[in-house]
Amino acid sequence: MSGTHGEAPAPTGGALAILKRIDGGLSVIERQLLGWSIIIMAVNTIANVIMRLVFDSSLFFSEELNQFLIILVTFVGISEAARMGRHIRMSAFTDMLGPKSGKVMMIIITLGTASLMFLLAWYAVGYVSSLATSNRVTPALRVPVYITLLWVPFGLTMTGIQFLFAAATNILKPGVHLSYRVEDKFADVDDIDEIHI
Repeated sequence: MSGTHGEAPAPTGGALAILKRIDGGLSVIERQLLGWSIIIMAVNTIANVIMRLVFDSSLFFSEELNQFLIILVTFVGISEAARMGRHIRMSAFTDMLGPKSGKVMMIIITLGTASLMFLLAWYAVGYVSSLATSNRVTPALRVPVYITLLWVPFGLTMTGIQFLFAAATNILKPGVHLSYRVEDKFADVDDIDEIHI
């Protein structure tokens, strides 16, 4: 049995319609953040290379700015990956279960993962708060360090919300769902064309 997944049809009405609206808004914010961060990183890197080649001098803030943006892309990106059902998962065990047991297991997994993300976000908020009181700043741009790490609790919280959405979708809709948008589909052995050598 080989696992494939595809985008689930958009739900209509009820609780899932509310989730759809919330998720749509979150997706727009996250994609804008990711898109602009990657563009700024590219422009910053190219400008730094040109400065080195032409003026034999690097931009003093280039490396630091890219570090900030990598943090943003990493922690906002995990939420987008969860939304699209792209996280690494060990499906060998759940593939052996029947549809009902697989669904129950997916609900447990998504709720457990959401709880872990919220716990990590809680610790991240504590860490960022301690940095805010320490008045530490970055070496080049002199930006308060805590501002550069605000994306960590934000990204972990958004990822937790995505896994909560996935759990709610599995509870409210038929089928097994990797995320709110993506249903886990398995190719039936009878549907696979026989290969002739």
